[in-house]
Amino acid sequence: MKIAAVQMVSSPSVERNLQRAAELVAEAARAGAGLVGLPEYFCLMGERDADKLEHAEADGSGPIQAALSEMALEHGVWLIGGTMPMRIDGRTDRATNTNLVFDPKGRRVARYDKIHLFRFDDGERRYDEAATLEAGTTPAAFDMDGLRVGLSVCYDLRFPELYRVLSATPCDLLSVPSAFTYPTGQAHWELLLRARAVENQCYVMAPAQGGRHLNGRRTWGHTMIVSPWGEVLGEHAEGEGVVVAELDRARIAQVRAQLPALTHRKL
Repeated sequence: MKIAAVQMVSSPSVERNLQRAAELVAEAARAGAGLVGLPEYFCLMGERDADKLEHAEADGSGPIQAALSEMALEHGVWLIGGTMPMRIDGRTDRATNTNLVFDPKGRRVARYDKIHLFRFDDGERRYDEAATLEAGTTPAAFDMDGLRVGLSVCYDLRFPELYRVLSATPCDLLSVPSAFTYPTGQAHWELLLRARAVENQCYVMAPAQGGRHLNGRRTWGHTMIVSPWGEVLGEHAEGEGVVVAELDRARIAQVRAQLPALTHRKL
């Protein structure tokens, strides 16, 4: 089946971002994709980090969740909805960074709350997700017509133990919606994506934020789909766009047969 990873340059306007996401999902569907992935915070790149708290939605209700469901249903695609802020009961100072998945009938089939929260300080730029977010605790995967898809988000990419847990039952695809910073992306993005694909012998799909945002932040972009052999099957460097590639079940089986590393694990 064809899979598509969407790259965006999201703004502080939720309405504008939802419109652009809908247009890009439609483009991916026209290209034949049966699964489409949006990037981290596709719905909001605020002027302030705390802006996400104002737009956080209750689980199961809100305009962002409704829009994701409608996109999936309208185009008959599986939709991995990037991430969005979700409320925590009884809290106003924290939200979760949540990845929701919808099936072609618009039904929600999975939820994953980002486990690893990013912190970075190079003396010039400082960012700490834990200032406004609560970390998730539970890995998540879902079944898509017999394919197992493991969920992760951005900074999770640096923690291979998460993917080993997800692959206790081997995944066919790992999803990594992201908003990598420019300096960390330039140094490590492709390296880490290809490593996760090779060590887990599966496809990796990484929709990204990619460009200069209205809040002044610059994200790395380079949305990418990687094969189980570590080959980059498609890439979009900067600006909005869609990357489409074929997910071939036979290729997964071939790689695992010729180099059965997953069966050789000792720990």
